[in-house]
Amino acid sequence: MVFSTRRVQPVRRAISVGLFMAAAGLCSLAQAQSGTPVRLLVGFPAGAGTDAIARTLGEKLKDVLGVPVVVENRAGAGGQIAATVLKSSPADGHTLFLSHDHTISILPQVVKNPGFNPATDFVPVAGFATFANVLAVSGGTPAKSLDEYVKWVRTQKGGKETIGIPAPASIPEFLVKMISDKYKIDVQPAPYRGSAPMTADMLGNQITAGIASVPDFIENHKAGKLRIVASIGSKRQAVIPNVPTFSELGFSNLDDLPYYGIFAPVGTPQPIIDKYGDALQKVLAMPDVKQKLTTMGLTVGYEPQGQFAGRVRTYTQAWEKIIQSSGFKPL
Repeated sequence: MVFSTRRVQPVRRAISVGLFMAAAGLCSLAQAQSGTPVRLLVGFPAGAGTDAIARTLGEKLKDVLGVPVVVENRAGAGGQIAATVLKSSPADGHTLFLSHDHTISILPQVVKNPGFNPATDFVPVAGFATFANVLAVSGGTPAKSLDEYVKWVRTQKGGKETIGIPAPASIPEFLVKMISDKYKIDVQPAPYRGSAPMTADMLGNQITAGIASVPDFIENHKAGKLRIVASIGSKRQAVIPNVPTFSELGFSNLDDLPYYGIFAPVGTPQPIIDKYGDALQKVLAMPDVKQKLTTMGLTVGYEPQGQFAGRVRTYTQAWEKIIQSSGFKPL
């Protein structure tokens, strides 16, 4: 049998390319295992809920990976600064981004020029938890429920008040608008640079309410310094079983839960992605880690790359509809 060299040459080239890519991936994997520290970017300040989560995971990932994992806070603009740092970082496995839904799913829809596109600049590594955004009231109001807070705003504030949010053009901002529309009161969002300074102002009674994630409020809620009065989701959160959902209170389209996950620069070799995904799965299986994250208000659950990418895509599409129907104009 005679083979045409015209057919053989493309096959040889394809094999050569495949071998080169595999070798490149193994080389990058070796570099990632060389002891060079891994940067774990966080888009919010030290002391915030996301920072505490990153440090909890980073400490254990260090042991599993056998290399230092350094949490690097690049706070500001709702995670936008950290995301742009990730985009500009080499795809060599030395830089990861621990993020929740806002930076990945919401921010690109509400900012005209965010400086990054999650669909083309990042690759999901794995997901590790879901959580709920919640409304909390401070000690500056006697309210113990959302209805009581609304009544207090009407009687004591003339129907006008501000509610703190960790970042502008965020899900908390849309929740503030929903509260204003449903109860026919004039509540306006007061944007902060992260949940930590907002919570500090709530504790000092400089602002009477705020919306952020359960991890941002849970410790002060347990201590009685703040009171969580409503949460998103289709069912109540296990860590705050006595707090009703917004759905129970008559709100709609608030059943999808925000997520937490880890992302890498696009082009990061698949062996490295798999390595970090496997390491994260091992860390989440540790009883002390799961207990600590659960105590923070997270619903812990490992999601491999493909499953997590699907969650991100579905969640992004759901909020795209809400944002468009709200009439919000990108900043």
